[in-house]
Amino acid sequence: MKLHILAALLTLLLSCAFVASSLFADGVIAVAPPDIRTPPVDDPPPPMPGIGVGTPVPVPRPVTPVPVRPSVTVRYLRVEVNIGDQVAVTKADQVFVNDSNRILEGTYVFPLPEDASISSFAMYIDGQKTEGKLLTREEARRIYEETVSRQRDPALLEYIGRGAFQARVFPIPAKGERRIQLEYTQVLGRDGDLVRYMYPLTGAKMMAETMQQVSIHVTINGRQAIKAVYSPSHDIVVTRRGENTVEASYEASNVRPDRDFVLYHSLAAGDVQASLLTYRRSGEDGYFLLLVTPRTEVEAARVVARDVILVLDTSGSMQGDKISQAKEAARFVVDRLNPDDRFALIAFNTTVNRFGEGLMTMQDRDAARRFIAGLAAAGSTNINQALLEALKGVDNERPTVIIFLTDGLPTVGVTDSGQIIANVDKAAPPSVRLFTFGVGYDVNTHLLDTLAANHRGSSAYVKPGENLEDAISGFYAKISTPILTDVSLDFGGVRTSDVYPDPLPDLFAGSQLVLVGRYRTTGTTAITLRGVINERNQQFTYSNLSFPVQTGSDTAFIARLWATRRVGYLLTQIRLHGTDKELVDEIVSLSTRYGIVTPYTSFLVDERQDVLTSSGQQKAGESLGRALAAPAPTAGAAAVQDSQVLRNLREAPSGSAAMQPAQVRMAADKT
Repeated sequence: MKLHILAALLTLLLSCAFVASSLFADGVIAVAPPDIRTPPVDDPPPPMPGIGVGTPVPVPRPVTPVPVRPSVTVRYLRVEVNIGDQVAVTKADQVFVNDSNRILEGTYVFPLPEDASISSFAMYIDGQKTEGKLLTREEARRIYEETVSRQRDPALLEYIGRGAFQARVFPIPAKGERRIQLEYTQVLGRDGDLVRYMYPLTGAKMMAETMQQVSIHVTINGRQAIKAVYSPSHDIVVTRRGENTVEASYEASNVRPDRDFVLYHSLAAGDVQASLLTYRRSGEDGYFLLLVTPRTEVEAARVVARDVILVLDTSGSMQGDKISQAKEAARFVVDRLNPDDRFALIAFNTTVNRFGEGLMTMQDRDAARRFIAGLAAAGSTNINQALLEALKGVDNERPTVIIFLTDGLPTVGVTDSGQIIANVDKAAPPSVRLFTFGVGYDVNTHLLDTLAANHRGSSAYVKPGENLEDAISGFYAKISTPILTDVSLDFGGVRTSDVYPDPLPDLFAGSQLVLVGRYRTTGTTAITLRGVINERNQQFTYSNLSFPVQTGSDTAFIARLWATRRVGYLLTQIRLHGTDKELVDEIVSLSTRYGIVTPYTSFLVDERQDVLTSSGQQKAGESLGRALAAPAPTAGAAAVQDSQVLRNLREAPSGSAAMQPAQVRMAADKT
């Protein structure tokens, strides 16, 4: 039947102009449904209190014992955030699902920021959106109770404590759902050049069930250029739409959100901007996080001219899709060269086939495309000769990027990986950056990882079924515009240690360097960033940066991020150079304290082993030492997986890179 809307309850009287204090004092927002008469029923029991955002707590009708595991789950949570000039407008859209065979009442508790102002609250009833109205607390509660008593569909949003609101929803039909939308506005605080936004997700951890889908999309617009964009809590995808607009997105399926979503962004001018965050507990060395962000758009004169050498495996095992995708990737690289770049193309199998002599210029690109088109897969794999050919004639004073791609083990020429590494180390000058790509599982990960690590590059692996062209072109797009090479940092009078990444990578337009480390001395200092631009020394100085004696807990995530990278570094050292008791003991200590779980340390979550005691840590160290001392696979799926795990730890963008299972007990810096 056609539903008749009660106009009085559909008129939205609350707008963004209302300040938070007026709403907190005596206002709530209520939603009432169409007037459908149903037989009266007993008053419902009071709702069970809940904690956190989007947490539906079921209260059955009639009164029955509340189940230990709630029957109301969340099908999706979708959050859209628009930030402009430090004003954030957040729109949350959430659906509750009643998985039980009973009618339930849901209580939804939302911990709003203290300075937030509710602008709208609505519930969908049979697919129809019903808006809220600003009422006094007493009037809203009366309407809610009267409506529930007639089994109609209301939702009530009320202030239940400092910075929190509560939505009561009844009924949620058996096997049915209810959709809630909430919008609020807040002014974001600014600390120096950093602006912090937080969306509360932690409430969901009180539920045993998972959220089926969570997505958060943030659009940042600024009159000033937006530089650093960083989330310490979640792995985000950042898309830049120019200097003044940036989008940050997070999506996950079948997860139990147990960390608030936190996003920092900075506003500043200049070619390279640096932002500092610190964390320090009383009596301990501190932790710092430095975000170094170059401009997105760079004048051509400030782009570093370099040499790009692409080395492609064309052995017989590359036949089919692999050689086709490799050729497309090679064309992409040639097409994306900068005007002052030089390049070389080297194809190898049993022998080496080089395009032209020496390094080529932009005038040779058409001929290079024809060379690529004629490549075919056949023969064996001579890795040593291919790499030495790539290093012939390298300019010691000019930045050189070597992109090396192979899908196999060395089968002809020098085949000993140790000798290949030594030969490359001897031939490569400091100006070389070597990036290796392994295709498939039949690759020597120890060889590829060591070559990349020794020459300030990185290694990556394209698994069977993944697209090789996408992997290489995506990588090259990120490094296509270098603006500072041979990067170093000077922290002035502040003593720092264990800084990661180590060594520091080159800086590229549109990229972001996330640097973490420890600091011992405190005070205000100037940090100097040095590097080279087209054979000219360049430096950037950032003054009045504070390394305090003690900080609050908002930045405690820095300690965990540092520990994650430190564990990745230590495990990599053991994998490449052999086991060491001191390194093993430190891995156990860090993994225990910060709850870092990796394939190498997963036994630490065994509740039968007390790793929080000195004897337990000693036993854990012995177990880990034996595990790491065993010969590690250098090829195959397990070797590729190990390499990727360690890289993820070393380059962890946030402290969530190696999240601990629920049973891990953390000794300090709890999250």
